[in-house]
Order: sequence, then C-alpha cells, then structure tokens
Amino acid sequence: MKYLFTLILAVFFTTGLVAQDEAARQKIESARIALITERLELTPDQAEKFWPIYREYQEKMNGLRQEYQQARGNVRRQDLTEEESQRLLELGMKMKEQQLGMEKTYSERLTKIITSRQLLALRKAEDDFRRMLLERLEKRREMQQRLQNRKDQIDNQ
Repeated sequence: MKYLFTLILAVFFTTGLVAQDEAARQKIESARIALITERLELTPDQAEKFWPIYREYQEKMNGLRQEYQQARGNVRRQDLTEEESQRLLELGMKMKEQQLGMEKTYSERLTKIITSRQLLALRKAEDDFRRMLLERLEKRREMQQRLQNRKDQIDNQ
C-alpha cells in the first residue's frame, strides 16, 4: 500500500499538471485516498462504509468554505467600514461554529465504522497530505522560477 501511494504521488508530481486541471484534481484525490486508506489501515468492509460518509462530509465542509468566500467576496479589508468588518467577523464565527458542529456529527457517524484511533489518524493524515501537497507545489514554483531566471539570463547574453 505504501508503494501504491508513493507511485501515485510520483506520477502526479512528475507530470507537471496544475491543480486547476480536472485530471490533476483526480490524481490529487487518488493520492489523498491512498494515503488515508494506508494510514487508517481500513479493512475492505470499513472502506466500503467509510468513504461515502467521508465524501459527504468533505462536500459539506467545502460548501461552507465556498459560502464564506462568496460572502467575503473580493472585498479589500482595509476598505471595510467598521460595520462591514463586524458583519464579516460574525459570519466567520458562524461558519466556524457550523464547521465544528459538522465535525462533531461526522465524527460520531464515523466512529460507528472506524475506531477512535483511526479517527485520530484520519486528522493527522489530512494534515500531512495538505502539508506535503503545499511543499510540492512550492518546490514546483521554485523550480519554475529558477528555469525562468535561467532563460532570462540566456536571453540577455
């Protein structure tokens, strides 16, 4: 399983795809699923019950984030009035409360399928995957910047 996860990550990160591309999103999702499955050591029976609930949870959490982003819009924070700032802060707190409530609900549902130890491993796996993805993207940006700098040097000679 560890080999499969490493292979999926290697394929994704060596293809040079960007996350906006649907195929790249699918590869990211596959790598995330592989990591979570490996870290939680899900049995086939657990996996069959776990993934539909987890996907539902992820969709709802993403919906909340999008809702907040839309409400926030492209507002420049320094241009907000005090009243607008207060409304935005209250909305952010409301969203966090909703996220916490959702996390509690889904944690209860998931612990009927997986153990508490596995649930803790899930949180760590999510954090680790996010960090690995950000590190890879940062390395890619650095490499592209170095290549661009090199190209600029060659063009200026």
